[in-house]
Amino acid sequence: MSKYEPLTGFLRGRSSDRVPMTFSEIEKVLGFKLPSSAYEYPAWWANDTGKSHVQARAWISAGYETEQVDQTAKKLVFKRIDREYGVHPVTAQHSGMAEPQSAFKHKLPRSPLWGAMKGTFTLVPPNEPVKPKGPDDWEGLSLAKLDRLLFGIGE
Repeated sequence: MSKYEPLTGFLRGRSSDRVPMTFSEIEKVLGFKLPSSAYEYPAWWANDTGKSHVQARAWISAGYETEQVDQTAKKLVFKRIDREYGVHPVTAQHSGMAEPQSAFKHKLPRSPLWGAMKGTFTLVPPNEPVKPKGPDDWEGLSLAKLDRLLFGIGE
């Protein structure tokens, strides 16, 4: 168990997308003073779950990442990780304090018609090869022959 586990529990208990906190509020949740590097180096607050960033694993595993870190004012905002696009909090690894450019794979919204034809028809290759009776007899054609006829593939 990480010594930053109380922060994980605290953030998991929040329902808001943004949780602004001061460094002293974080220390109250943790029950101990933050290391001096948290006050001196912006990299300490990076959303990087590498070996030496056990603190980042605490907020990322809770579904949050840091933003707006202000070391002079000793405050920051924990922002909920966007789950709409299927990003798992622990695997959303990126370093630095800037918003990641490729951390999330943003998908275009699907049309309401997506899947409207599902189950309407099924293409199943025939179990036994059957020779077509004529040019209009599609039943005996294999999928490879269909591709050749329809799209000119494999010619």
